[in-house]
Amino acid sequence: MRKIPNYSLYGESARPPWYDAFNFEWIVERSAPNDWHIDAHRHDALLQFLYIRGGAGQVLIENSMIDIVPPCVIMLPAQTVHGFNFAPNVDGLVVTVAQRSIEALASITAPGLIPVLQRAGVSRMSAQSVKESAFMPIVELLEKEFRATNRGHMAAGMSLLIALFVHVARLCESASAPSVASTERRAQQIKRFRELVAAHFREHQPVDFYAQKLGMTVTQLGRICREEISSSPLAMINEHLVREAQRDLVYSNMSVKQIAHGLGFDDIAYFSRYFRKQTGVTPTQFQAEAHKALAIQ
Repeated sequence: MRKIPNYSLYGESARPPWYDAFNFEWIVERSAPNDWHIDAHRHDALLQFLYIRGGAGQVLIENSMIDIVPPCVIMLPAQTVHGFNFAPNVDGLVVTVAQRSIEALASITAPGLIPVLQRAGVSRMSAQSVKESAFMPIVELLEKEFRATNRGHMAAGMSLLIALFVHVARLCESASAPSVASTERRAQQIKRFRELVAAHFREHQPVDFYAQKLGMTVTQLGRICREEISSSPLAMINEHLVREAQRDLVYSNMSVKQIAHGLGFDDIAYFSRYFRKQTGVTPTQFQAEAHKALAIQ
């Protein structure tokens, strides 16, 4: 089975989930020695945030290769499979922080940030808006605190990260960007729903199963999902299941039948119909196209 490498920082052994410091570096520091290519990998407990202000490249997020068009930000929550092909002229930074730690701090100071921190993707920004905002001054302070040895520099850095993410949420032009005004309670409910889906998706439980686990009605769960993340509970369940199927199809050597059974499908034909309904292609077609696109031999 092809295993997705799990790193702390790329090329370094993974630290345990309780590791709660943060790291700041410019892309050139790690990418240049790797010939501007970072293979697909993941971080079990770490969130990575990239700001690209110049140059070009591509980012792999799960099974999609996305062109990098500056200025933009890239959010990669813990456990997201990702990789990069950078052009040598790329100009940007990478911040790495423990997902649990930054979410805990956000839940106190800015609970509406939690959905932002949990959603992988690339978001464009306006160069003029960045210039007129406090975004880069905060970045400069963040780097200074990271490289300092003064007492409390890590605590100061974590606080600056919250400020940085608030400005990211303000600056991103994506219409789907979550509102920073979301309530802490709803953010926690969405987080708990995601955790339940991750634990039970192979059982193919209906929406009312999750609603009962959350102590609410199906209608309430649907309204929270629509208002907070512009999606339905069923869409979230299907998205998680399909994403796991895509990972197995791309990164494992299992047959389609083995993958189907591993995901709780007794009937491979039904799995193929389900996958095609969700993605528009059959599992075999998706696998062939993904391997070709990612140059996996």
